[in-house]
Amino acid sequence: MQTLSSDQRPAPRAHGLTLAPFRGVRYASDRVSGIANVTSPPYDVIGPGTVERLLESEPHNVVRLILPGAGSPQSPHGPETSQLAARDLYGWLASGVLVRDPEPALYAYEQSVPANGGNTPGSGWEVVQRGLIGALRLVPAGSPSVLPHEDVMPGPVEGRRELMETAQANLEPIFLLYDSGEDDGQVTGSPGSQATRLVDEAATTREPILSAVTDDGIRHRVWALTDPAEHAAISADLAGRSALIADGHHRYAAYLKMQDRERGDGQSCGPWDFGLAFLVDSAAYPPRIGAIHRVVPGLDPARAAEMAKGALCVRPVKNELDDAVQLLAAAGRDGPAFLLTDGADQYLLTDPQPDRLAEVMPPDHSARWRSLAASVLRELLIQGTWKLRDAEPEVVVVPGDAAAAVQAARETHGTAVICNPVSAVDVRAVAENGERMPRKSTSFGPKPRTGLVMRTFVTP
Repeated sequence: MQTLSSDQRPAPRAHGLTLAPFRGVRYASDRVSGIANVTSPPYDVIGPGTVERLLESEPHNVVRLILPGAGSPQSPHGPETSQLAARDLYGWLASGVLVRDPEPALYAYEQSVPANGGNTPGSGWEVVQRGLIGALRLVPAGSPSVLPHEDVMPGPVEGRRELMETAQANLEPIFLLYDSGEDDGQVTGSPGSQATRLVDEAATTREPILSAVTDDGIRHRVWALTDPAEHAAISADLAGRSALIADGHHRYAAYLKMQDRERGDGQSCGPWDFGLAFLVDSAAYPPRIGAIHRVVPGLDPARAAEMAKGALCVRPVKNELDDAVQLLAAAGRDGPAFLLTDGADQYLLTDPQPDRLAEVMPPDHSARWRSLAASVLRELLIQGTWKLRDAEPEVVVVPGDAAAAVQAARETHGTAVICNPVSAVDVRAVAENGERMPRKSTSFGPKPRTGLVMRTFVTP
């Protein structure tokens, strides 16, 4: 007989976060070749060829659940492939490849990297971030408790909803940030909330239930917090807080859509009122945000720079790429700045002209939004000056590595637009104002690894 999982709770508060314990589903370490081999990046950052590589490392890799049918003639987001995921999920549970933890827990999760770049023998690990994995009580769109900063597209939302509803499971967590430094009067001597202090205590005094180093060099460790007293302390700490969605906007929208469908069928309360989430205190573990660049195929830097004159200050740069990127970072402290380059010709663009900005900026957006470098890039440079759409194939997005953007520019006889990372303060301010960041302007990391802890809606 199956019953609803134990993370059902009374109706949510109008404000604040609720992170409920649940019986996590995890890989049995003695049934797979290694925990690192069965995990994957989030579904939406898995590039071409990565699915095959992950499955070669371990046939039970979680990618079979989050991208079912990938590499087959079937659509990876259709009902048929969602059935494949459900078949594998519950088949692996039945065979013991996956096991369900014996009691409800909140899961402390740590990501760390080799200290000193791994160049010093025995130097240990540097903690990048710690947080809690739990079942997040869903709040309606527009609630101040959970703040999105990106728009979503119907197709991916429907695909994730179909997969979760068919599998009756949350297969990977969304990633949220809250700032305990704004309202935590209990902090004494170090940043962090009571919840964070419990996470840190577990990470420094207890043995993890799993530990794995993935091929990107990140060490992942997880601890199960099963003490009801700890659950109560965490619940009280989070009750008055709000969180920013750092990653997982489409999955959160899918959570809400699935909840609406279940309630429309007459179900008033159930596991669909929660969604799997990883919650990090940004006061204790400041977020790392990577840059996201653009490549404009077929437009060489000299022509792109000439067209930009009159809209921004344009200055040729003779430095090597790494030095030019440092110049860009320095210029970005005074306002929006961009580097146009193909690896040979380089131009630094700064000081957007106020009159041109006034012509192109949407009047219904806040002054904060209009001052963002990402907004200036899209509205003034890409659309207003180059008369292009900020969408492929006219403009290609390249996250992270400036050198990769330059290589893409060379291959397409185009221009790489190297950008500075957006600040977390700006993202939070825009979200709190009910606005959305320009598309593809944020890259929070490191993202939680998929496959460490999963959540099913039913338990035996």
